[in-house]
Amino acid sequence: MDKINNDSDKPKRRVRYKGSHPRQFKEKYKEHDFEKYPEDIKKVIASGKTPAGTHRPICVNEILDILMPSPGQIGMDATLGFGGHALELLKKIIPNGRLFALDVDPLELVRTEKRLRAMGFSDKELTIKRRNFAGMFKLLDVEVPGFDFILADLGISSMQLDNPERGFTFKREGPLDLRLNPQRGQSAAKLIRSLDEKQMEKLFLENSDEPRSRVIAKAVYKNRDEINKTTDLANVIAYALAGKSYLGCSVATTSSIRRVFQALRIEVNDEFSALEQFLRNLPFCLKSKGRVAILSFHSGEDNRVMKYFQQGLKDGLYAEISREPLRPNSDELYSNPRSKSALLRWAIKK
Repeated sequence: MDKINNDSDKPKRRVRYKGSHPRQFKEKYKEHDFEKYPEDIKKVIASGKTPAGTHRPICVNEILDILMPSPGQIGMDATLGFGGHALELLKKIIPNGRLFALDVDPLELVRTEKRLRAMGFSDKELTIKRRNFAGMFKLLDVEVPGFDFILADLGISSMQLDNPERGFTFKREGPLDLRLNPQRGQSAAKLIRSLDEKQMEKLFLENSDEPRSRVIAKAVYKNRDEINKTTDLANVIAYALAGKSYLGCSVATTSSIRRVFQALRIEVNDEFSALEQFLRNLPFCLKSKGRVAILSFHSGEDNRVMKYFQQGLKDGLYAEISREPLRPNSDELYSNPRSKSALLRWAIKK
């Protein structure tokens, strides 16, 4: 009897890519499965890059020095992300310590929790909740009257930036979305269609200090119905400022494109309002002598953190605050270029 050839029984081969190295996000199978290919991941990191689908925590040593986590303490990572900071904090507070962790991104939160649970951290040591950090105050109860330390990393994670389907960067074509939680609110493409030219100009100026906001707003408004992808928006801005495609544009034009993306991301996620609510509640979530560290990545965030820390010091809520922001050291800037805009501020509860 002839053997039946059943193709469905054959193991599926990995889709091959052209050339010697994968270029597309989905093709970087070694980086996505970084635990299986540790040597390859080391090479990617050594080259000053962040492996696809991962995130490298910034200012880890500086944050540990500020927060001084110790065994038995109760802490809060208000922006869990990839979990790099959380992992280092957990190492310091166990045994008998507990870390709460929040994140609003439903896609990355599932992956991060799965990875941290696989490392042996149960809900007893690590309590993870899908929630915006603006609602952190609601976690306080009889069981948790306050936190010994709180960390907030306000930056966008590398795995969000690198995945073109999330629409966070113009460097890769994808839907113009920019939502941290794609299940809520409207995308950046829809936001553009809802604004008039003056509203756009104000948004680009106030959210990202874009000096050419008027010219950009005029071009975006004129072409708003044709802007659906990240590259659509990048090209509209580039042609308005430089008369050519965004590919190969000057640093100045590229910076303007990046600032417009930042302004739209802040708006669709209501980031400034969430940050201000978090900062208002912050001192009341800390125990006496509790410590907080906040990483910000642009002036709009850093100015707000500075303002609330200074007011808290004046009102007697904080005993001490950082006078100037700390920055990544030269070694970190070299090994992780994405850290270059990081600003780290801290405060100690009275």
